Amino acid sequence: MDTTTLDQAAQRRKRRRRALLAVLLGASLATLGSGALSLAIFTDSRASTGSWTSGTIILGIAPATAFNASNILPGDNGSQTITVSNTGTGALRYAMSTGATNADGKGLAAQMNLTVQAGTCAAPGATLYSGALGSAALGSNAQGAQAGDRTVASGASDSLCFSWSFPLGSGNGFQNAATTATFTFDAEQTANNP
Repeated sequence: MDTTTLDQAAQRRKRRRRALLAVLLGASLATLGSGALSLAIFTDSRASTGSWTSGTIILGIAPATAFNASNILPGDNGSQTITVSNTGTGALRYAMSTGATNADGKGLAAQMNLTVQAGTCAAPGATLYSGALGSAALGSNAQGAQAGDRTVASGASDSLCFSWSFPLGSGNGFQNAATTATFTFDAEQTANNP
């Protein structure tokens, strides 16, 4: 046989081997791919969301000026209904304290009497405080429920009747005396706050 024929036969065998190798490699890859697909599992995913909004405690006092009494004389008195409201979303409890001035040094705040009753002045109820104007207090502004604290539900109000009197026995030392009292209302939530 001649060399050309032998070279051609060798090249054909070489091409057949390459073709066979390509077919085997392709078949192997196809088998691996189908094997990988056969190992697949179904999956699914969902999400759930949460939303939080805090509530409010909003204390309102009306009227803003409880009293404006001038030229009072021994034996005079007056009253005013104070409305404590809660326009917040949570129930509240409140306390009241009083700060009074005696800039002239005559002590009118200690001489004046104040009575605080539950309800309106048109129909007053139980007496909550009775004593000197400068010492008036209801409950305590310390955190948590205290004796004398008052509660107001969300969207509700509480009426208090404030009645003052200038005692008839007040002497000449109180002429032209002046005092200013500030009634401070402090509120806190009642939920989770025993």
